[in-house]
Amino acid sequence: MSLQVSDSQSSRFERGFKTWAENTAVSIRTRLQLGSTDPLPPKALADQLGVRIWTPHDVPGLSREALNHLVSSAGDEWSALTIHVGDVGVIVINPTHSRARQASDLMHELSHVIRGHKPSQIHHLLDGSLVSLRTFDDLQEAEADWLAGCLLLPRVVLAHCAAKGMSPHDACELYGTSHDLYKYRANITGVNRQFAGTRRRAN
Repeated sequence: MSLQVSDSQSSRFERGFKTWAENTAVSIRTRLQLGSTDPLPPKALADQLGVRIWTPHDVPGLSREALNHLVSSAGDEWSALTIHVGDVGVIVINPTHSRARQASDLMHELSHVIRGHKPSQIHHLLDGSLVSLRTFDDLQEAEADWLAGCLLLPRVVLAHCAAKGMSPHDACELYGTSHDLYKYRANITGVNRQFAGTRRRAN
């Protein structure tokens, strides 16, 4: 999941949403006793929100054929989904994807939880338990993408990396994100423009 939001999508955000997302990324770090520029591990956020993280191996009632498909290259088209088992939120993640992709997928799903998005629900019986699959509309998906990008790489983090002269590669390694997301966030937040003069002088 790229977490990149188009101009047409972001134009539909409610006023103040982008500022709220940046502030939320910092306040969550504070609640987790992290510094404002520390990496935010998705699993730590999931624990704080009371959300469990599963892989297909943890899902009861899956046939061996279905499990093998979901964790094979043939099943690569899926990334993550959120289900409700009773009153407990569970994110099922594709464990075959890269660390960076899993981080993006987890943060996207957790962003739906933080925003309190009200999903339409598809109910299934799984191993005798009622399970609700979560689906969302386009605006909620765009909000979740934007918030997830902020959680992983808030502007304060991007500015910190630029001020230290950290390479995109090193920043992505430290924060567990893809190069595409780092480049997108550095551009969309204006950090690249802000520090362009500094980079030219350094060269």
